[in-house]
Amino acid sequence: MATPKTPSIPRVSSSAIIIDHQNRVLMVERNQNSKSFAGAYVFPGGVYDEKQDASNDRITAIRETFEESGVLLAHPSGNALHPSQATLDAARKAIHSQKMSFTSFLSDNGLVPDTDSMFPFTQWITPPSIPRRFHAHFFVTFLPPKVSADSSGDQGLQHLPTPDGGLEVITVRFIKPQDAIAEVQAGKISLMPPQYYLLQTLAPIITGHATTHDQREAVRRLARSGFGGMVINPRPLPYKHEEGYTIMTYEGDETRGGPPGTLHRSLLIPKKGLMHVVRLERNFDIFQGIPLQNATSRL
Repeated sequence: MATPKTPSIPRVSSSAIIIDHQNRVLMVERNQNSKSFAGAYVFPGGVYDEKQDASNDRITAIRETFEESGVLLAHPSGNALHPSQATLDAARKAIHSQKMSFTSFLSDNGLVPDTDSMFPFTQWITPPSIPRRFHAHFFVTFLPPKVSADSSGDQGLQHLPTPDGGLEVITVRFIKPQDAIAEVQAGKISLMPPQYYLLQTLAPIITGHATTHDQREAVRRLARSGFGGMVINPRPLPYKHEEGYTIMTYEGDETRGGPPGTLHRSLLIPKKGLMHVVRLERNFDIFQGIPLQNATSRL
């Protein structure tokens, strides 16, 4: 009998869920040749870098967002001036190629990262059976109206998103959560479980064509609740769904110690070597609490 392989240690990573003034979320399409999540639409983010990120997982999300999309979640301090577009473009390339430290770039240009406006929005740990594992920290934040305005306007530091030249991503776009889910159902794009789950969570909250104060407060209230700090350890059931899909369960599901009848799971289908979500099944109100949300997380 073969000896079970020891699960790899999850690498810490961070991603930013960036919502603009039109209730759209910034997403990037991964290069088909990427080592992780090839071809999938994800939130900008990546692995924590000890040399770049100053022991701060929010800095990781800010740095990776800048590298992948060009959107910089930072503001000038004191009398510092906005860096020119040429300076930002050059820094983006240099940071990505490890020729420049992100924290040095910020300090040299008098920039302060917007970490205070980033709120925890769940953590996800890759199942032990997957060779490349991550402990992903997600943070949600809102952009001011100028970020996704017409390119003729003054964009300041937070200019229009652009791909990174195909190094890691090939498409960058703002999209409403409802539209992203619809594109998944139509087979136009693919989403990994965390992205599908979090977009589905945001969809009924940030509706309409303009973000309201109440919508911002609802998202922040959710982030400050047990939901924001929830650590999700996806686990597949040993049997298939009646429609043939793989059933991936989350904390609080009836099969994971939750109350009878409680569903907290996704239905998945394999696609190009990855498991992509077909549907989220969650039959409880996340604002009222997560079943077993204080359960001990396992690596």
